[in-house]
Amino acid sequence: MRYKLSDSEWRVIAPMLPNKARGIPRVDDRRILNGIFWVLRSGAPWRDLPKNYGPHTTCYNRFVRWRRAGVWDQIMDMLAASHDAAVQMIDTSVVRVHQHGACIANNRDQQMGRSRGGLTSKIHAVVDANGLPVRIGLTPGEAHDNRLCSVLLSGLHPHTMLLADRGYDADWIRELISAKGAWTNIPPKRNRKEPISFSPYLYRARNLVERFFNKIKQCRRIATRYDKLAANYLAFVKLASIQLWLRVL
Repeated sequence: MRYKLSDSEWRVIAPMLPNKARGIPRVDDRRILNGIFWVLRSGAPWRDLPKNYGPHTTCYNRFVRWRRAGVWDQIMDMLAASHDAAVQMIDTSVVRVHQHGACIANNRDQQMGRSRGGLTSKIHAVVDANGLPVRIGLTPGEAHDNRLCSVLLSGLHPHTMLLADRGYDADWIRELISAKGAWTNIPPKRNRKEPISFSPYLYRARNLVERFFNKIKQCRRIATRYDKLAANYLAFVKLASIQLWLRVL
């Protein structure tokens, strides 16, 4: 069936999964992961999971339990450790919150913001020179693009060239990047008075981060936010990012 892990992808991710040496053996990890990826790609509710993946409650419980244990974060970090640090791009993308995801008290605490189109969330991402995700974040939809810069750029390597659009042209961002020994190629804002060096030729590569968002939004669970909890939605974003890495590795 569609969305299943290939043998080569399974060989990469299997050693990264938690071991369980004691107790009752858990349900087959590969079957459970295939079920989670099916929900990610199709956007269907957990209760609509095909029976060949096993009980939907088992897949959902494993997804949440490993999210709480930081398993998805660890896998993402291990895969992204091999990223190409020569050039990196940072950008954001807004997603609409479905009415089923919005029906929760204090949804502001779940990274949902009200804008002209209704409730939205904003995905923040840093990708490498191959358009593969390095770091991911989530904020309410109306938050400024540079809200998570200090967090997402904390692991920036020396001598890395960072590409970003005009929304990231702020002195504190340029100073943050310079302090890490990296360089910036950001078009200056029209109201900036002092001249800033900028290469339109290098800036053309920034489309890689836009293409990254297009790829993960092929997963319907990402293109529209159905999850009430920000932690669950961000976990799905990281799973979509893990899938991109597995295809390359």
